[in-house]
Amino acid sequence: MNYWLMKSEPSAWGWDDQVKKGVESWNGVRNYQAANNMKAMRLGDRCFFYHSVDEKRIVGIVTVAREYYPDPTDESGRFGMVDVQTLMPVKNPVTLAQIKDEPRLAHLPLIKQSRLSVMPIDKESWKLLCAMAGVKA
Repeated sequence: MNYWLMKSEPSAWGWDDQVKKGVESWNGVRNYQAANNMKAMRLGDRCFFYHSVDEKRIVGIVTVAREYYPDPTDESGRFGMVDVQTLMPVKNPVTLAQIKDEPRLAHLPLIKQSRLSVMPIDKESWKLLCAMAGVKA
């Protein structure tokens, strides 16, 4: 199993929207690196659901329910999407400030490439972030 972090603006698609829908396509990604990360996702991989913009915090966990396929909202035909299924909210949202304050997480793309919307999380960082969030890894 691989681990990821997926960012969304809560005003466009937030955790509450994801919970209500249950399973939803993660469309609209137009960055090649983020798209390549989604191409690498496999069924059952787990992803942190991160509210970007004003909140900047991990609020939940989703799982990949469908692997990469064409995104019909992309007129160029170059980009795709995955479907994610709601798994659980986190007990304690983990803020970007908390992540930056933890030296063991300094290598994460969330810190180094702040504009990247879909990024890998290594297994040890996943465990640490889950502990910070108050959920079982």
